[in-house]
Amino acid sequence: MSKQHSDGGWGLVPIQSRAGRFSSFDVADFEPVSGFEAEWKYTPVRELAALLDGALDGARYDVAIEPGVGESRGISVDWVARTDPRIGSVGKPEERGSANAWTGFDHALAVTVSGNERAEVTLSRTSFGTSARAAHLFIEAQPGSNGVVVVNNSGHAMLSENVEISVGAGAQLTVVSVQEWDHGATHLATHFARLGKDARLRHVVVSLGGSIVRVNTNAHLAEEGSDVELFGVYFADAGEHLEQRTFVNHDAPHSKSRVSYRGALQGDNARAVWIGDVLIRPTAPGTDSYEENRNLLLTEGTRADSVPNLEIETGDIAGAGHASASGRFDDEQLFYLQSRGIPEAEARRLVVRGFLASIIQRIGVEAVQARLQDAIEEELLVSAEGAAS
Repeated sequence: MSKQHSDGGWGLVPIQSRAGRFSSFDVADFEPVSGFEAEWKYTPVRELAALLDGALDGARYDVAIEPGVGESRGISVDWVARTDPRIGSVGKPEERGSANAWTGFDHALAVTVSGNERAEVTLSRTSFGTSARAAHLFIEAQPGSNGVVVVNNSGHAMLSENVEISVGAGAQLTVVSVQEWDHGATHLATHFARLGKDARLRHVVVSLGGSIVRVNTNAHLAEEGSDVELFGVYFADAGEHLEQRTFVNHDAPHSKSRVSYRGALQGDNARAVWIGDVLIRPTAPGTDSYEENRNLLLTEGTRADSVPNLEIETGDIAGAGHASASGRFDDEQLFYLQSRGIPEAEARRLVVRGFLASIIQRIGVEAVQARLQDAIEEELLVSAEGAAS
C-alpha cells in the first residue's frame, strides 16, 4: 500500500504550498518521522518516539470543571464516543503525531457553548501520569453564542492530543490553553478551528513549562466575515523546548486574522520555535491579515527560531504582512530606567514584563491575566537569583 511522503506530497518532491498538504485520520498513512522533514526539523523527535510510533492509552482522564456548569448557564461539558458525528468535522491530521493521537483516543470531552450571554468554564487537567496518552477535546460555540473556555494543564504527562473548535455563525468564542507542566512532561497538541459567517475566535496559547511542548494551531476562516485572533505567550527555561506553529487558512471573502506570539528564553539550551503560515486563497478577496513573532533572549545559551510564511493567491486583498524579530535586551531601555535610579536587575524585569504584557493584556480573561503575570514574575525572580549567584 502506498503511503504519504513525510514532507507532505506523494513521491519524492515535497509539496511547497500549505494548500497541498496530505491529511488522514489513520496514523498508518504516514511514514515514520525521521526529523529531516520540514514539519519536524526543528523538533527533538528522538525523544517523542512513544507519542509518534507507540500505542497510546486513549481512556478517559480526570478533569476538574470550574465552576460547575449546566445547560442553564449556557455551557455543557460531556464525554462523547469517538463515533459522535461532530468528531472530525473541523479538521484532519496533517502529520504523524496528530494522526497517532486520533487513532488512539476512545472518548472525547465535548464542551458546548449555547447561551448568547458570555459564560466561562475552566477545565483543569493534572492526572495524566507517566504513560503515553491520547486525548481529544471538541469545543463548539453554537450560532450566536458567547463563551470562554480555559484549559489548564499541569503536573506530569506524556500526552498527544487533538482539539477541534467549531465557531458557528455570529458566535464569539475565546479559548485559552495553558501549558504549565512539570519539567519532565511532553505534550504534542494540534488545535483545529473552523469559523462560520461573521464568527469571531480569540485563541490563546500559553506555554510556561514542560520538557517538550509543541502546539500547532490551524484556523480555517471558512465563511464570509469571519475573524480570528491567535495570541501566544511563552517562557522557556534551561533545557525546555517550547514550539508553536500557526496556520491561518483564509478561504472566504472579507475575513480577518491577527497573529501575535511573544516569548522570553533563559538558561542553557532553552529553545523556542515559532512557525507562522498564512494562506490567502483565490476565494478570499478583501482579506486582512497580519502575523508577528518576537523573542527576547535573556541569557547566553538560548535559541529562538522564528519563520513567518505568507502565500497570497488573489490580488484583491485589504492587507497582508508579517514580522519576526529575536534579540537581547534593548540597551537604550535599560539605560533610560537605570538613569532614573532603578537598579539593573529591576530594570531588566520591568523590560521583560512590558514585553510580554502587550499580549497578556489582550487575552480578555482577568483571572488568566493575573495568573500569568504572577507566573512570569516567578520566572524573572529565578533569572535574577541565577544572575546574582
